[in-house]
Amino acid sequence: MIHGMIMAGGGGTRFWPRSRQDRPKQFLSLTGGRSLLQQAFDRLEGVVPAEHAWVITAERYRDETARQLPALPPDHIVGEPCGRDTGPCIALGAALIARQDADAIMVVTPADHVIEPYQEFTRAVQAALRVAEEKTDALVTIGVPPTYPATGYGYIQRGTEIVRRQGLDICRVKGFREKPQADVAETMVASGDYLWNSGIFIWRTAAILKEVARQQPAIHAAVQRIAAAWPSSARLETFGREYEALARISIDFAVMEKASEVWVVPAPFRWDDVGSWLALERLHPQDAEGNTVLAGHCGIDTRNCIVVADEGQFVATVGVEDLIIIHEGDAILIAHRAQEAGIRRIVDLLKHKGLDKHL
Repeated sequence: MIHGMIMAGGGGTRFWPRSRQDRPKQFLSLTGGRSLLQQAFDRLEGVVPAEHAWVITAERYRDETARQLPALPPDHIVGEPCGRDTGPCIALGAALIARQDADAIMVVTPADHVIEPYQEFTRAVQAALRVAEEKTDALVTIGVPPTYPATGYGYIQRGTEIVRRQGLDICRVKGFREKPQADVAETMVASGDYLWNSGIFIWRTAAILKEVARQQPAIHAAVQRIAAAWPSSARLETFGREYEALARISIDFAVMEKASEVWVVPAPFRWDDVGSWLALERLHPQDAEGNTVLAGHCGIDTRNCIVVADEGQFVATVGVEDLIIIHEGDAILIAHRAQEAGIRRIVDLLKHKGLDKHL
């Protein structure tokens, strides 16, 4: 059977002050309507029945996950006792799914992406599933054709071996490149050989667990012990002890970069990882002065700004440009768009100053 796993444990600190400790980015609606987590669940419905869907999140977010996804089986909401990055997270999900279904194929997706249209996401996943079914050891990922030389994404280099499924040319992966310098990114994008790494994966649970056992035996042993204890009264004690002892490591560093049977499907859909407030410019239209406004707003000589406010709040601006202006609850953020990466440092500063009530 096919199972789906959504990774939803991140904090989304670059979306402060809307993203808070008790309501991180994945629970927010940035495009109107459904939250990012709910959209991830909706996308999976095209290939995975609700009873075969899983969410791995932080323990503190289990209740909110259940509230947002009432169709999800309660026992399929897994609350990590601590964050250990995508390597242990994915290995744990594979072990828990394999405990129920030894022949399972799993689709792994982050909770905080915007992907449209859903039909094309389904087509790409179905193509990847065909490869995973045909090649028992295949680890399949989805790569996004780059639209500009991004320095904040990892890249996947396509090889020359190709199979065609669902009208898509699926290539064996030649290599992975972490976030490159600007000049290197320009060369890579110009070559046409590279795709952005989306963090979406499709594989047999047996295949990924085999690679984890080969490359990361400590992670493999730990998640197997957790899975073995899952139906027992020792679940929480075993989960906490074993998981907290693991090192933080991404699935790319842990497994993908040294695995031999890796394939990549080019994404036929629009994709945005919604990494910061600047993503709103890609998700919403701008006014005549280049402003992205999700608020009651009146501006004079206001250009290239992002303005977001709570319902019922009004923002007026005069003689400003290139600003990010966010009002949320008890906090207001004003930042220059060129410094948006520093928003996470504000969160660190609030912690340092003991201003936890604003976190």
